[in-house]
Amino acid sequence: MVARPAAGRRRAALTAVSTLVLTAVPAVAAAGPPHAARPAPAARTIGAEHAPPEVLRALQRDLRLTAGQAAARLANEAEAGPRAGRLHNALGARFAGAWVTGRTSAGLTVATTDAADVPAIRAEGAQAAVVTTPLSGLLALKDDLDEAAGRVRTAQTPVWYVDVRANRVVVQATSRSAANAFIKAAGAQAKGVGIRVSAERPRPTEDIVGGDAYYIDAVARCSVGFSVTKAEQQGFATAGHCGRAGSTTTGFDDTDQGVFQASVFPGKDMAWVGVNSDWTATAAVRAAAGTTIQVSGSVQALVGASVCRSGSTSGWHCGTVEQHDASVSYPDGPVDGLTRTTVCGELGDSGGSFVAGTQAQGVTSGGSGDCNSGGTTYFQPVNTLLEEFGLTLKTAGATGTPAPQQGASTDSWAPGRVYEVGETVSFSGVDYQCLQNHQAQSTGSPEVASSLWQRS
Repeated sequence: MVARPAAGRRRAALTAVSTLVLTAVPAVAAAGPPHAARPAPAARTIGAEHAPPEVLRALQRDLRLTAGQAAARLANEAEAGPRAGRLHNALGARFAGAWVTGRTSAGLTVATTDAADVPAIRAEGAQAAVVTTPLSGLLALKDDLDEAAGRVRTAQTPVWYVDVRANRVVVQATSRSAANAFIKAAGAQAKGVGIRVSAERPRPTEDIVGGDAYYIDAVARCSVGFSVTKAEQQGFATAGHCGRAGSTTTGFDDTDQGVFQASVFPGKDMAWVGVNSDWTATAAVRAAAGTTIQVSGSVQALVGASVCRSGSTSGWHCGTVEQHDASVSYPDGPVDGLTRTTVCGELGDSGGSFVAGTQAQGVTSGGSGDCNSGGTTYFQPVNTLLEEFGLTLKTAGATGTPAPQQGASTDSWAPGRVYEVGETVSFSGVDYQCLQNHQAQSTGSPEVASSLWQRS
C-alpha cells in the first residue's frame, strides 16, 4: 500500500495495487481519510543518549518481548553493525551479506563465498555462512530485473528483492507463471531466482514532527517523515507519491505550511517540502501516548534488526527489517531500492518516519495489510533521499551540521555527506574506512565515531 492522497480526492478511485491506500498489492502509503486530529502535545521528549522508552514499549508490544529483551535487542543491534561493517570491508568481493537473529538479536551471521574466511568471521564473534553467490552478484541480478521492469508490465509481479539470508534474489508474484515470464524477460531463467507466490500487492501511503499529518493541495493527506534543511530553508522529507514539485501543503492544523521542492515517483519514492517561517524543523518523531523521540543520526539497520514507524493514521508500530534493496511495482510504475519490513501500515501513513532506536531509516512508501491483521510495509531509505536532494537531516543536539559539501575533496571526510560501507576518507592525516551507511554529523568525525569508521 503506497500511502496516497485520500480516496475520492486527487483520484476518483484506488486500485488494488496502489501507493498506503488500503489494498492487497504493494501500495504506496497513500493519503488517508481527511483531517486526522493531531495527537496530544508531547508530554516529554526522549533524549538520544538512551534507548527511548517509547521504542522499548512498542518493541515489547509488537515483537512480544519483555522489557529486558527489548533493551538487550537494541544494544545488540547497535553493537552488531560495526562488526558487520568490519567484516564487509575485510571480505571485500567475497562478502555475501549480514543479518542478526534471535529474540534479542544476539546472533550475528556474516556470509562469505570462501570457506577460508570462516575463522576470521568467528574471530569477530559472528557465525559464518558459506554461500555460492557474493552480494555483488545478487545485486547485479536484481539490476537485471530492475531493467526489465522498465520494459514489461509488472502488475502481477509487484515485488522483487535480494534475500541475503537465503543467498538469492526473490520475485514475489500473484502466480508462478507471471514470475517466470518476468524472470525470462530479464534473461535470468538459469540464475537461481526464487519465486514467492502471494496475493499481496503493496500500495503507497500518503498522509514538523515526524509522523504528523499534512495535507496536499487541500485534497489528500500524508505523514511527515523527518525534518531537513537545505542552506537556510527548513522543511521535511516525505514520500514522492504524496505530491509533485510545486504542490502546496497545509499542516495538521490546516494552516499554510509549504511547497514540494522536489519529488521523484516512480523509480524512487522520495520528496521534500520547504516550509514557511511559521514552521520550525525539529529532530522529533512522534511515538506513543503523546511522547516523541529525538533522531540522532541515520545509521542503516541490518537485516533482521528492529524498526518502528510513525504515521498519522495508525500511529506508532514496530517490526523488523526483512530485506534491503527491494523493488516494488506500484500502479504508477516500479520503485527501486526500498526496504521491506514486517511493520504494519495504513492509508495516510505514507511519508511517515521509520526509525531504528534513534537512527532515522526512511520514509514510508507502501505495503499491504493493516494494523489489525498485520502486513508488510516498505520504506524509502532516508540516506538515499538526503543524498539525492542535497539535504541535511535535523538531529538532536546538532548546532550546525553543514549542508553536503559538493565542492569539497572526495578524499576528505565532510559533515553532511552520505557515506556507504567500504568508502575511504582522510581525516587529520589518517585514512578511515566506513563501517555503516550514514550521513556524517558534525559531532561524528572518524577519530571519535568508532562504530562508523575504522582506520584503514
